[in-house]
Amino acid sequence: MLPREVIRRVREIQVRTGRQVADVLAGQYVSVFKGRGIEFDEVRPYIPGDDVRTIDWNVTARIGEPFVKRYVEDRQLTLMVMADVSASQDFGSGQRSKRDATAELSALLAFSATLNDDKIGLTLFHGAIEQYIPARKGQRHSLRVIREVLAHGKVETQAPRKRRRWLPMGRRRAWWRTGRQATNIAGAMQFLMSVTSRKSICFVISDFLGDGYLEAMQSANRKHDVIAVLVTDPKELEFPSVGLVNLEDAETGHMVQCDAGSKTFRDHVAAAAEKRVDDLRRSFGRSGIDFIHIDAQGDVVDPLVKFFRMRQRRMR
Repeated sequence: MLPREVIRRVREIQVRTGRQVADVLAGQYVSVFKGRGIEFDEVRPYIPGDDVRTIDWNVTARIGEPFVKRYVEDRQLTLMVMADVSASQDFGSGQRSKRDATAELSALLAFSATLNDDKIGLTLFHGAIEQYIPARKGQRHSLRVIREVLAHGKVETQAPRKRRRWLPMGRRRAWWRTGRQATNIAGAMQFLMSVTSRKSICFVISDFLGDGYLEAMQSANRKHDVIAVLVTDPKELEFPSVGLVNLEDAETGHMVQCDAGSKTFRDHVAAAAEKRVDDLRRSFGRSGIDFIHIDAQGDVVDPLVKFFRMRQRRMR
């Protein structure tokens, strides 16, 4: 059973993003993402005036009279949303978390695909693949994609409590939960290659707090159209002055003590965060992978529109 808050959020996102898709994204989605062109349908007898280049010589030789190949336009696309559901995605310094921003972006993509009769699929990953929903069409299916992103880990069940280990941290004590795993984006890319034979448009939505994923994303991009979407929160890029604090890695449980009251420390954090975003943009650019940066507390539509316009200019 889903918590009421998740159901309310799904409905809210459906109303807001539905209007945005209808008003802003519908035409741009179609112009940017094309189908595979034409595909073979059948052979039929040759009719005077047919292009001789379409003659199927194997069938012609076997039957003894000319036959030509018939092709049909293949417009339908498969859109795969690969959403990071690691613990770091639950962070949010404002009205919504990075997971909420991921759900809203997923909704924009899902409703755009549905409006154009395309298929939409979902893969939730962390240290391993958490959930996989094969690509299908329809609005009900799109709503399920949004619901699963929001509801992951929030289903109302009486799950056993996780063990806690207490660690000394000066005068304070802190705890971490056992069984945590670092985000494995490379593993998610390998999973994509194993379950999707047809070329797909793949949006990888994550904060990319991991290692060793670039080569796997490059390999997937040779077969699919991979787009990297970085989701960050403003407080990750600019640390507040709050004095001496204990910081815990949400994914590994590792803890460090820092003096956030030091301007030198805050400047170092801000510079390192800005450099990480720039490095990701350059690395993906060199690999031929498109890059979108989403602010979890900002507008999700504008970065997506800018991305569509950039793709349009490049296609021209």
